[in-house]
Amino acid sequence: MSVGEGGRRGQQPGGRPGKTPLPNCGPGSGSRQEPRSLPQPAWAAASVARHRSGSRSRSSKGRMELSAALLPLASNDSNASEPGGGNLTSAFSPPRLWRVSYVNIIMPSVFGIICLLGIVGNSMVIFTVVKKSKFHGCNNVPDIFIINLSVVDLLFLLGMPFMIHQLMGNGVWHFGETMCTLITAMDANSQFTSTYILTAMAIDRYLATVHPISSTKFRKPSVATLVIGLLWALSFISITPVWLYARLIPFPGDTVGCGIRLPNPETDLYWFTLYQFFLAFALPFVVITVAYARILQRMTSSVAPASQRSIRLRTKRVTRTAIAICLVFFVCWAPYYVLQLTQLSISRPTLAFIYLYNAAISLGYANSCLNPFVYIVLCETFRKRLVLSVKPAAVGQLRTVSTAPTVEEMTETKST
Repeated sequence: MSVGEGGRRGQQPGGRPGKTPLPNCGPGSGSRQEPRSLPQPAWAAASVARHRSGSRSRSSKGRMELSAALLPLASNDSNASEPGGGNLTSAFSPPRLWRVSYVNIIMPSVFGIICLLGIVGNSMVIFTVVKKSKFHGCNNVPDIFIINLSVVDLLFLLGMPFMIHQLMGNGVWHFGETMCTLITAMDANSQFTSTYILTAMAIDRYLATVHPISSTKFRKPSVATLVIGLLWALSFISITPVWLYARLIPFPGDTVGCGIRLPNPETDLYWFTLYQFFLAFALPFVVITVAYARILQRMTSSVAPASQRSIRLRTKRVTRTAIAICLVFFVCWAPYYVLQLTQLSISRPTLAFIYLYNAAISLGYANSCLNPFVYIVLCETFRKRLVLSVKPAAVGQLRTVSTAPTVEEMTETKST
């Protein structure tokens, strides 16, 4: 996820010192501790350290925290307000009870459902592919990409309970700085690694479809495994800002939160957001789009010989599944990135914007639980393997299905 810019001001009335979430709502009073806005881990939760000059306030001595937070709560006032106490959104000001329900019930429930479905779904994918490999003796190239994509999503989803706990705890983090860094890194790593693997899958489909013969020496399981290792390493390097700046954030009342604190928010936030947008979304998506455009062009313009039509049909089916996975990724993450870039030009977002932003975050997180359902809907072979793999009495059938030519394996036969 990316850094969110909630505004470029210092202390918000009624909020914690130096906090400028997206945005801090409620006029509040200095003596009353107000419910905090709730930051997301990793890229969607950033708090930025900055010293301000020319003021002796606690805000100027401390830091300015910018976070793409879940909808913040108001104090005792149902209207959001500007720092000067004026009304922020007269047209969109939901009752405080709704905001409490949104933060403490609705969003944790949404994340809980995503977490549960994603863990079950990706575990089934990993189990099915591993069991198929056990009987078949090896994995093909598509299997290697699929299982690693599921592992990435599963690692991220295993960190979601910590985020839900922080969400329900009003932004307070109880698990220490080491876990803060690890969970934040898992979130960011999931975003980058998933994108890189989808890009590699697109290139693999391009080679299998457009250059089936000449790509034989490249499209091997050993090469795919090496590529996956390099992509994981590249992802760990790509999230260097997370390793450097993910840390605990002091709150009033001797409590802490977890987020990313950049040293120079006025410049770092801008470049940080663009860095993540281009590296984790825009550039990979351009490569993916070009690859599948060439694939579709080849499929519609060429006619396979009769002896190769069955293989061509199976290649199309594998490519269709890969395209569907990439489309799901784009649909889930594009709204988030559009709003993330929009934030850079908004100094004071409305509550309506915040609701849209949080919906986009939820949609992006949902991507981690959707891929297994894409496999089930579009891949008949995967459905059969999944059913057989959970029936001990059908081991013999599983062996038969596993050793029979499949969609992916027939594609591999064409290129090996």
